[in-house]
Amino acid sequence: MPNLKDLKNRIESVKNTRKITKAMQMVAAAKLRRAQEAAEAGRPYADRFNAVLGGLAAASGGGDGAPKLLAGTGSDQVHMLVVMTAERGLCGGFNSSIVKMARAKADELLAAGKTVKMITVGKKGREQLKREFEDRMVEHVDLSGVRNVGYDNAQSVSNDLIHRYNEGEFDVATIFYNRFESVITQVPTTKQVIPASFDAPEEGAAASTIYDYEPSEEGILETLLPSGVATQVFSALLENAASEQGARMAAMDNATRNAGEMIDKLTIQYNRSRQAVITNELIEIISGAEAL
Repeated sequence: MPNLKDLKNRIESVKNTRKITKAMQMVAAAKLRRAQEAAEAGRPYADRFNAVLGGLAAASGGGDGAPKLLAGTGSDQVHMLVVMTAERGLCGGFNSSIVKMARAKADELLAAGKTVKMITVGKKGREQLKREFEDRMVEHVDLSGVRNVGYDNAQSVSNDLIHRYNEGEFDVATIFYNRFESVITQVPTTKQVIPASFDAPEEGAAASTIYDYEPSEEGILETLLPSGVATQVFSALLENAASEQGARMAAMDNATRNAGEMIDKLTIQYNRSRQAVITNELIEIISGAEAL
């Protein structure tokens, strides 16, 4: 049985830990509100922009004159996986869920005889993936010094992707991130960004025949597709930022609750030990008095 001093020190230690987890929970809650607003505000623009590009792509028919970002290289041998995680931990299964999905996709591609390359955005993803795929990592994006993710950060990632694609380094690029649903729900998501893929428009929604494009659908796509890639990357970064803070808030809330339960148990154990010590001292005093 631990002595009273050890129990008291342990109780104080857990109380200090609870203060830290509670503070981290409050900070995450404050950051979550801003990140959630940014993610939700960006969704309508990203969805509408992709719908416009989808309509243009459908109107162009994907002929020989289609831009390379839309038509592809004609092969799917080399895949680039862009894995977006957090720079810090203490956010539950947020990072591991993305890494698990990316690892499963990489293993699937390798089993099919494909070549896999990786770009990591966020330190935690790189730390987990480099154990198995370090030789396949071609770039790492460090956002540790970025307080609020901006479009310039997404554009930097997308420009690098497009440059590597134009240089023939890969055929297909896919991003991995968590889509924010709520504080307790973040959905691991995968999306192909190169070659550009769009959801099929609803019947009658595209109505491409009523539009005249100048100079042409292919010319407009040539200009807009790089912005489309940047928009998808930016949307993923915003969703990831909100998901990270939601996961951290939930994880710190659970840690705070667990610390409280541990303090209660240790306090009961301390009181019982103290009572046993007092009882033993009383017995010794009474026994000594009777001996006299």
